[in-house]
Amino acid sequence: MVDHTQASKTISLENYGIKNAKVQYQLSSEQLHNITIEKGQGVEASSGALAVNTGEFTGRSPKDRFIVKDDITKDRVWWGNINIPFDSDDFAKLYDKVTNYLSEKEVFVRDCYACADDNYRLNIRVINEYPWSNMFAYNMFLRPEASEFDDFTPEWTIVNAPGFMANPEVDGTRQHNFAILDFTRKIALIGGTGYTGEIKKGIFSALNFILPVFKNTLPMHCSANVGEDGDTAIFFGLSGTGKTTLSADPKRKLIGDDEHGWTNENTVFNFEGGCYAKAINLTEDNEPDIYRAIKKGAILENVVMNDNGDVDFTDTSITQNTRVSYPIHHIDNIQVPSIGKNPKNIFFLTADAFGVLPPISKLTPGQAAYHFISGYTAKVAGTEAGIDEPLPSFSACFGAPFMPLHPTKYAEMLSAKMKEAGVNVWLINTGWTGGPYGVGSRIKLKYTRAMITAALNGDLDEVNYETYHTHSVFGLLQPRHCPGVPSEVLSSRRTWDNDEGYYKAAYKLSESFRENFKKFESYANDEILAGAPNLKP
Repeated sequence: MVDHTQASKTISLENYGIKNAKVQYQLSSEQLHNITIEKGQGVEASSGALAVNTGEFTGRSPKDRFIVKDDITKDRVWWGNINIPFDSDDFAKLYDKVTNYLSEKEVFVRDCYACADDNYRLNIRVINEYPWSNMFAYNMFLRPEASEFDDFTPEWTIVNAPGFMANPEVDGTRQHNFAILDFTRKIALIGGTGYTGEIKKGIFSALNFILPVFKNTLPMHCSANVGEDGDTAIFFGLSGTGKTTLSADPKRKLIGDDEHGWTNENTVFNFEGGCYAKAINLTEDNEPDIYRAIKKGAILENVVMNDNGDVDFTDTSITQNTRVSYPIHHIDNIQVPSIGKNPKNIFFLTADAFGVLPPISKLTPGQAAYHFISGYTAKVAGTEAGIDEPLPSFSACFGAPFMPLHPTKYAEMLSAKMKEAGVNVWLINTGWTGGPYGVGSRIKLKYTRAMITAALNGDLDEVNYETYHTHSVFGLLQPRHCPGVPSEVLSSRRTWDNDEGYYKAAYKLSESFRENFKKFESYANDEILAGAPNLKP
């Protein structure tokens, strides 16, 4: 892969309100790597990757994410504690403060784009205060060919100033950090935080509005891969459920690991040009593709290293949310371009710490919409202060923090596309079996891979009494047999050896689903409502 650069060319930022800046335009990944080290903002790991510390913030700050409320958004956005409104005049004043702050400074500018399908391409100009933030943009967004830069016209602009601190009393923010989307001005304004994920998720959030509202295309927080026969598989799942791991299949080409669109033409395209993977407990044995992608050109965030530059991936003393970003061509087995056709299977991944959901089950269209809107996984004891037993965690559409529209809008689009394309939808529990967290054990990765392979190969397709069992609490269709998986593993109840304890836990989780869904009931149709689990008799 050629690292296209226009290092000899420069541009003016005067029209953005940034005056007399020293503009470093379109520097190569290697140049940005070296400048970061020269400035003392990062060090090189023994793998060759750049290691940086993002500072005060090592993760997103969802309470400081805003959308400007204006004529485009006021009647469309689902306003609330996820999509927090921001005044347009306040945005203009804050933007002027940020651009004034960046004036006279050295800034790093990159032209890039999102959406691998040319029909949906979104050209982006990224303006960064720090060189490593600009290198992150190189990794994560799609990289134009050198010949494209002369005629490149950005549609959206990201202005990223981690060193700028807002004054909440004057600027209308909650605290000194902020990430604000303005759909009229087409600007993502980020300040007061060095966490690079805000750059990536800002554009993801923008596309989650633009694509369904203006392009009739479903945006998805998912990974995707394609088989030798051209069939596409889609994997939805929250952090820690196996989305990145399970989509990296040696027999299938990776389309992308996190953000995709599903078009009217029945194609699936990657939004991104790279991957942003969790690095906690990373090993070459468990996740070889990610581990081997950590080399020159990758950026490690908030990891702990020894004096030789060797990373201890088990060390969470800075954060549980250690990360690595790398361009997608660091993965060997990829689809080029990052587009798949003919979606045939959708997998909803959940790490059920209660240990009651089947390891694989087939969903009806109503159940699929219900579980998509619910977006369930579980937090396990010890991951957060005060959690001493599993806690259900719901994130609508498996990505609520990034969804500007009401979740049922995305669910209705998904339902329509599933029926139109005739896809199979599967719920995969990558969590616990034989009891809840602390009693049972995590379902073996080799079994989960075997179940997914069987689903992809069509080995689990025919549903009848002989081949499937209907779960008495969740109503899910559980296959009785699966190649490569012991039959007792397929029934979560049978692994417990304690029916009373199992059903008590199952109904407790069932009630959590129903309680969470109450806020969506008035928006959901009868088919979706019929996908709910059963109440305790």
